[in-house]
Amino acid sequence: MIPEIGHFALILALVVALVQVVIPSVGLYFQRDELMNLGRRTAYAQFLLMSISFAALASSFLLNDFSVAYVAQNSNTKLPTIYQFCAVWGSHEGSLLLWVALLGAWTAAVAYFSRTLPLDFLARVLIVLALVAIGFYLLILITSNPFERLLPIPPTDGRDLNSLLQDPGLVSHPPMLYLGYVGFSVAFAFAIAALWRGGLDASWAAWTRPWTLLAWSFLTLGVTLGSAWAYRVLGWGGFWFWDPVENASLMPWITGTALIHSLMVSARRNTFKAWTALLAIGAFSFSLIGTFLVRSGVLVSVHAFAVDSARGNFILLFLSLVIGGSLLLYAWRGQSIRNEGTFTLWSRETLILSGNILLTTIVLTVLLGTVYPLIIDALGLGKLSVGPPYFNTVLWPLMIPVLFLVGIGPLFHWQQNDTKKLWKRLRWTFLLSLLLGLLLPKLITGQWSFHVVIGVSLAFWILLATLQGWTVRNASGDVALRKLTPGYFGMTLAHMGVAVTILGIMLSTAYGEQREVRLKQHENTTLSGYEFNFDSIQQFKGPNFEATQATLTIKRADKTIVTLKPEIRYYPVQDNAQPRSAIYATFWRDIYTVLGRPLDKESWSFRFYVKPFVRWIWAGGIMMMLGGILAAYARARALRKLT
Repeated sequence: MIPEIGHFALILALVVALVQVVIPSVGLYFQRDELMNLGRRTAYAQFLLMSISFAALASSFLLNDFSVAYVAQNSNTKLPTIYQFCAVWGSHEGSLLLWVALLGAWTAAVAYFSRTLPLDFLARVLIVLALVAIGFYLLILITSNPFERLLPIPPTDGRDLNSLLQDPGLVSHPPMLYLGYVGFSVAFAFAIAALWRGGLDASWAAWTRPWTLLAWSFLTLGVTLGSAWAYRVLGWGGFWFWDPVENASLMPWITGTALIHSLMVSARRNTFKAWTALLAIGAFSFSLIGTFLVRSGVLVSVHAFAVDSARGNFILLFLSLVIGGSLLLYAWRGQSIRNEGTFTLWSRETLILSGNILLTTIVLTVLLGTVYPLIIDALGLGKLSVGPPYFNTVLWPLMIPVLFLVGIGPLFHWQQNDTKKLWKRLRWTFLLSLLLGLLLPKLITGQWSFHVVIGVSLAFWILLATLQGWTVRNASGDVALRKLTPGYFGMTLAHMGVAVTILGIMLSTAYGEQREVRLKQHENTTLSGYEFNFDSIQQFKGPNFEATQATLTIKRADKTIVTLKPEIRYYPVQDNAQPRSAIYATFWRDIYTVLGRPLDKESWSFRFYVKPFVRWIWAGGIMMMLGGILAAYARARALRKLT
């Protein structure tokens, strides 16, 4: 009965979304306020119905209802309760249900918190969000029904959740990532509503900014959690492996980064309006492209869920309608968009425009490297592999000027700047950054690398220039300028987070060491001044796995630092074994150990890593997320004061 309730609620949500499109559209045509107002009520109803549908699927998992095909495929009676719940989004059908449930939450939030917007504009926004929801409802109901039954004789137990997903990362990473993905639908809806209404002005940008900052913050946290998860489970360096599906989350993040800066210019200077609208369309479009890449089956990845071509064709059709339709509207209305603000060559507007062009180029480069092998394969021209060498080589020259602009941008004024005065102010900052980039890697590790010098110098350039901007602001005679608002503090924190992440990436990549060894019990090996002692091997049983666990004592200068216990877990239901790393994490470095296969009756293979500053990568991501939240709060508070 519970699955049928969830299925029925999903169908009702589709009906309500259709009402949310039709009735307010009639209200717009006849200028009837009571009909336009219905969009808010239907938004709340959608959220309620999707909450019921999601809760029904979660209950089916927690109650071990294996008559539901999706539950039977992704759960098991021995699966720990937390993973039984998180298995709801552990595969294709449930992840789509999570998507539309979050879309319902975002739509209800817009309906509630945007009540002061002009009614005709809010009605258009809610219509666009309902149209997006309708596409996903149809996708789920036609090709990906999570409530499909296995009758008349259901299995007595399930196939278990993918062993790679049985990790704490599953609890937080997908929901945060999807909150960001779906959140960009709000910026998209605001842009389409403004184009539909025929007016892109500063107020439109001001309304859009808090929602975009919030979505970007969630996506930043999702990407950060995902990279940490991949590092812990797969040993992927700690920040990026250029896996195609990981790229699917990077593209909307970069586009969203460009969008929040462009929105700032549109709101404050009433310019870049057409460019901002295009970025809003692009951010959500790349979120949909990521959905297509993951769920169409065209990619082979640990993250790719679906291999059904019918689903892929439906998503491709939906993608074409959303992106194609929005770009057609943009082409039609774009000619009428006029920028009212002016600026000169040496101004903050120019720097932001330059940064946005570079970020867009980076996104297109990542997109090309991700989909080009697929195109070559589809045309029957052979197999082509595009991996880290391509991305690292091509993107590095583009990232250098972007990072330079991150540091210098906040020090520039709007409209006009005295370049001589700026150079006098920044020259010592530039030289000190370069000096630290030259000396710090040598002092820490005793090694030197050109790429590391450039990366560390840019990181310190961002840190020092940001702090200098804070100092200049405090020294200003303008009392209003000296006031440290939450928005300014959020921007500062986010920019400093970029610098911390860059430091972590450069130092952990360049100076991390690893070794793969063969050890017998009571043997040891050394790496980076640490001694790894193999003490013992033992067996134990978990709730749904059997584990082989090694005990390792890590010493330095004959002093015991820590005891680590890496494992290999065997999952009988899936007949699959997965290593589980054991990590000793400190502020300065990680000691990372992995137990491999037995090589004979006495010997085992091990992989050992020492990764300096790897935690800084994720610390920087957390700083960026917190900065975005603060900035969103500041923008929302400013809007409330205006209304």
